[in-house]
Amino acid sequence: MLLRADRLTKRFGDFVAVDSVSFDLDAGQTLALIGHSGCGKTTTLKMLNRLIEPDEGTVMLGGVSAFDMAGPEWRRRIGFVIQNAGLFPHKSVADNVLVTPKLLGWDDARQHAKLKSLLDMVGLPAAQYAARFPAELSGGQRQRIGLARALAGEPDIVLMDEPFAALDPLTKSGLIADIARLKVELGFASVLVTHDFSEALQLADRIAVMDGGRIIQAGTARELIRAPASNAVENMLAAPREMADTVGKAFREAGA
Repeated sequence: MLLRADRLTKRFGDFVAVDSVSFDLDAGQTLALIGHSGCGKTTTLKMLNRLIEPDEGTVMLGGVSAFDMAGPEWRRRIGFVIQNAGLFPHKSVADNVLVTPKLLGWDDARQHAKLKSLLDMVGLPAAQYAARFPAELSGGQRQRIGLARALAGEPDIVLMDEPFAALDPLTKSGLIADIARLKVELGFASVLVTHDFSEALQLADRIAVMDGGRIIQAGTARELIRAPASNAVENMLAAPREMADTVGKAFREAGA
């Protein structure tokens, strides 16, 4: 087992945002936390890398407790991809990607080799893009740089918080394919936060549905589709089912 979250709980005043959430993740696996806005999924994700400190519960990564080291040191072990990439606007692509390797004290040769390798992997060659600034990139390109930055420190796990939300469907499809490919090539595990079941379906080995700060059902996509455990899970599946039916009907009518 690579990651274990045990009874994570977070309160904001009297409001319980996350209520005793637990799950495990093996090396190379992806878990999707899915649910409506306000269900606690992003707060859960941020407790994994201690951007938010839990009121109760523990996080273990590779057998080491999150609270056995300082927060910044812990976060260097974990990649983090957020909506709209969150790049430093005043830094070049190269400096954005190499934030963690510099903090880890890598020598220049290792940094430059990692930069070239990662930019090639995300389809933005260093010769063309390393000196550019975020404002000179499209939304999809910025998100790819955000992914490269998350992978630069060679983490065992990458956390992704709604990484596709601001992208058009074609760009999103390409980025999902890139992440799936890089997972195979590099072997990292990931936790994906999304409200879109289709994203979870394409990337996740297991899906945990959250509602009211709790995980109300967890399993493979097939298990959730075949046997939703509650109305909340059934409602989560309703939109993608309707979309699939609509698209299927359109293709049938077109004779395709």
